[in-house]
Amino acid sequence: MKKLLSVLMILALLVALAACSKTTDDANVTEATRTEDTVDITFCLDWTPNTNHTGLYVALANGYYDEAGLNVQIVQPPENGATQACAAGQAQFAIDAQDTLAPVFTSDTPLGVTAVAALIQHNTSGIISKKGEGMDRPAGLTGKTYLTWDSPTEKAIMENVVNADGGDWSQVTLIPNTVTEEAQDVYNNPDHAIWVFYAWGGINAQVNNIDTDFFFFKDIDATFDYYTPVIIANNDFLATNPDAAKKFLAATKKGYEFAIENPEEAAELLIKGDQTLSLEGSEALVTASQQYLADQYIADAPSWGYIDAARWDAFYAWLYDQQLIEKEIPAGTGFSNDYLS
Repeated sequence: MKKLLSVLMILALLVALAACSKTTDDANVTEATRTEDTVDITFCLDWTPNTNHTGLYVALANGYYDEAGLNVQIVQPPENGATQACAAGQAQFAIDAQDTLAPVFTSDTPLGVTAVAALIQHNTSGIISKKGEGMDRPAGLTGKTYLTWDSPTEKAIMENVVNADGGDWSQVTLIPNTVTEEAQDVYNNPDHAIWVFYAWGGINAQVNNIDTDFFFFKDIDATFDYYTPVIIANNDFLATNPDAAKKFLAATKKGYEFAIENPEEAAELLIKGDQTLSLEGSEALVTASQQYLADQYIADAPSWGYIDAARWDAFYAWLYDQQLIEKEIPAGTGFSNDYLS
């Protein structure tokens, strides 16, 4: 009887060990399959996290990338910039803007990137100034002070809108722009005018109860309704991983659609996801900015991310006509809607 019990115990132990071994093997196979099927993607921001980026952080927090089989990491731009990192393959996707991308496509050695989605459908930038100082239109800058980034394209746009409105750009004093709190600066310096993006600089004025004047460049001249910011992608990645690129943009689109429908919750997810902690203490601004951008991400476009070829080409044609770029950028160059769902 004792011998029988011993034999049965040994058999039971062998069965248990076999089952355990099979479970471990199955787990290893599952892990291997998951690792093999998952695509690693690095996304490089253009700046510290802000409401332009909300849909990315929503997609990350809500698991949209995981559901698409993507392991996405959002990183800060290196010293040489997000576009350089993307072109070099250090990031598969990054953020830039159409105006600053122009040299990429006109260089003797063009960088291998393509704009694949518009984060915001229309150019929300313009000029902010203290209310009542006469700078609610471009001509009003005559005799005043403009804080410049000293970019040739920036100054050409400013000269165009001021002179076209009947002002005199040569009578505008230019000083370097080192301001981080634009609304506070124009309040303290009534003769100052600053180029800002309304979703941040303009909304910041509202949140702080500072009365300002503002005009949008797109309202002055439709040529200046260019795309800023946009998502760019590494060309080699697009060529070798088109399906992964489409999945990434589909998941990102889902994140921005969530932000449109749930701006307050999306703002919270952005703040929680910001590993730089730069948004701490700015909760009211982030929420108000998110509510504004809820109507701007798609606006009148057929869907999120869509880039209108006529608008894209018109701006680059203007740059060439103004001799701001040495080479003409052929129509349809530098962007693609092919990877959008």
